[in-house]
Amino acid sequence: MFYIQKGKVKVTVVSEQGKEAVVAMLGANDFVGEGCLAGQTRRIATVATMTECVVARLEKAAIVRVLHDEPAFSEMFIAHLLTRAIRVEADLIDQLFNSSEKRLARLLLLLANFGKEGKPEPVIAKISQETLAEMIGTTRSRVSFFMNKFRKLGFIEYNGGIEVHSSLLNVILHDQPQIKDGSEDTPQVGNSPSE
Repeated sequence: MFYIQKGKVKVTVVSEQGKEAVVAMLGANDFVGEGCLAGQTRRIATVATMTECVVARLEKAAIVRVLHDEPAFSEMFIAHLLTRAIRVEADLIDQLFNSSEKRLARLLLLLANFGKEGKPEPVIAKISQETLAEMIGTTRSRVSFFMNKFRKLGFIEYNGGIEVHSSLLNVILHDQPQIKDGSEDTPQVGNSPSE
């Protein structure tokens, strides 16, 4: 397993036909390769650096020992895993229900840390339109079209790096998919976040 101390990485998968998709971008204080703890013997994704990075390699046995012996670390690591699972679920819902324009807006906001603890980072390091397209499942030309649209509307600025303004939130706040609880028809189990 690896711990990213500094920098940004991208996690990619490649189909049998050679099509690459970026499934995550991770940064400082993120872990990668946690599947080894669940017995995953073969990695299903590739991780590549996007900026200069400092990454620590952590042996499985050492992680297992710390998880058992250090409750504070266990709590932090479980929070990390849950946050990652929630993000993957949100990404799947985004992919299923939102247009590529909304997916791009959401991605830019996430990359700029809007909605996370601390202050948003409105400037994103150089990231290609091709990489953005791989992350949202569309073509580079569609990303270019939407980036130009966002720039004309004043939602972003870019000249080497991308500066994201909070006004970009307006693109994704309309028509968000809602999960119906089905209470009118049949009782549901596990609908509330506390269950």
